[in-house]
Amino acid sequence: MRLSATLALLLLSPFVPDAAAAPSKTEVAAFAKRAVEGNCVADAPGMAVLLARGDEVLYRGACGRASLELDVPLSPDHVFRIGSVTKQFAAAAALKLAEDGRLSLDDPLSKFVPGYPGGDKVTVRMLLNHTSGIRSYTDIGEIMSGTGIMKDLSTAQLIDSFKDQKPDFAPGEGWHYNNSGYVLLGAVIEAASGKSWHAYLDEALFKPLGMAHTGYGNAAEAVIPGHAAGYTRSGDRWAQARYLSMTQPHAAGALVSTVDDLLKWNRALHEGKVLREASHRAMVTPVGKAAEHDYGFGITAGTLRGQPVRQHGGGIFGFSAYLLYLPDEEVSVAVLYNADSGRPGMLGTGRIANVLAAQAIGRPYPDKGKAIEVDEATLKQYEGVYRIDADAVRVLRVAGGRLTSQRSGGAVQALIPVAKDVFLFDEGFSRIVFERDGDGKIAAMRFFPEDEGEGEVVPRTDEAMPPARAEVTLPREALERLVGAYVHQGMTLTVSLDGEGPKAQLAGQPAFAIFAESPSRFFFKVVEATLEFAPADGVPATVTLRQGGAVMVFERRD
Repeated sequence: MRLSATLALLLLSPFVPDAAAAPSKTEVAAFAKRAVEGNCVADAPGMAVLLARGDEVLYRGACGRASLELDVPLSPDHVFRIGSVTKQFAAAAALKLAEDGRLSLDDPLSKFVPGYPGGDKVTVRMLLNHTSGIRSYTDIGEIMSGTGIMKDLSTAQLIDSFKDQKPDFAPGEGWHYNNSGYVLLGAVIEAASGKSWHAYLDEALFKPLGMAHTGYGNAAEAVIPGHAAGYTRSGDRWAQARYLSMTQPHAAGALVSTVDDLLKWNRALHEGKVLREASHRAMVTPVGKAAEHDYGFGITAGTLRGQPVRQHGGGIFGFSAYLLYLPDEEVSVAVLYNADSGRPGMLGTGRIANVLAAQAIGRPYPDKGKAIEVDEATLKQYEGVYRIDADAVRVLRVAGGRLTSQRSGGAVQALIPVAKDVFLFDEGFSRIVFERDGDGKIAAMRFFPEDEGEGEVVPRTDEAMPPARAEVTLPREALERLVGAYVHQGMTLTVSLDGEGPKAQLAGQPAFAIFAESPSRFFFKVVEATLEFAPADGVPATVTLRQGGAVMVFERRD
């Protein structure tokens, strides 16, 4: 998401500095307060944020509303759904059971879930690090659309909904983020412990650590005191999030928590109070195919501003969450947001967590507020096709007086010039430094994803620039005919129209703006995908979605 002007001016350093003394608590608290409040609107869903160094809380605050209907201000005490942040708790529970001798990470799934197709080839370890090849049920349109997600399901019923799906790859031969794997991990915990997965977590983790506000988020079983309401963005308005039976996220995403409890967890987990050293090391050390994606067990292990980082995000209907830990600096950040989509210009939970962590260790992100003036003729020098590998390129093009970048299959992103031959991405923290040959001509770019590492050299080629999309303006009546719901194999695509223009939304995802290149053909800017309505005149009977080689025809539903 785009940096707000307020927040952009707070990012004080042009590049990653050398090791620096950590700023004082007062400095960090003041920065965090400005950053968090600058990222919020008082009458919208908001964020609860906690930033700590060791056990010392540097900042604890909130902004926005816990309930829009009742006009209740949000506070750091409120309880939120944490989505996939749940996974690290499930992973730790499985590791504790392994320490107790009640399971082995190399046990086959079939030992705990008899009769699961191919379960003799899938191990508990593969469930933990997303290398099982089992198809994620949240990728299946028939499951995620319609009213199916509203049904209360037992563990066995939930597994039955996806067990016959064709695997994505052979066990251990690939990696794909997989919610089915963590549902099955929940089943393993239940079989090994003799309790429901969440009852075991409560007994083994939450009660011993004093996490009184963390637990199973099924409000249909019992009221959860202090639980914030969850929202979604619908056009230019907020709406209550779709109903979801919390039986279905299971051990992949059904927990609730508070920022204070998440600090307790970060400290306990990473300071040796939950697992033995060998178990913790296995949890935060990616191996095999998972290492290519920095994924351990329920936690990603990468770098942030040159420092090791342990982190994971979570997204679920009505809520977003992020939990981060820098082990060398003992810095914790917890960000909880009571919406599943953001306003234009705001930072998401992961971005704000990264910004605050970087500030706390004295390595702030580059300042996008310090752009330099570059004329269009100079910008044209950077245009071209840069070859990443045999299958992907990055196309740089001047559009609207700005240099833009688009990776194959990705969105067009604007670049901000901050020094000669140095540009920052308008969205996120990635950086490009251009390299010149002996004649002073642009020969390559060095790409720094999230402004980390030594950068990847991407050579400029002589390949022809692909044609730019031509955006056309259509009268409102030409757009109104498109509005409606379209269905493909149980998946619903909704086309809406508001004051900002037409939008398209797949069930369970945010609505994204679409742009016309003809009266019947539209494209997205957030991803390389198109929609084509047919017939071209009158009320469409179908809309065809094309993305990454996939073609899906949605039929209009009256």
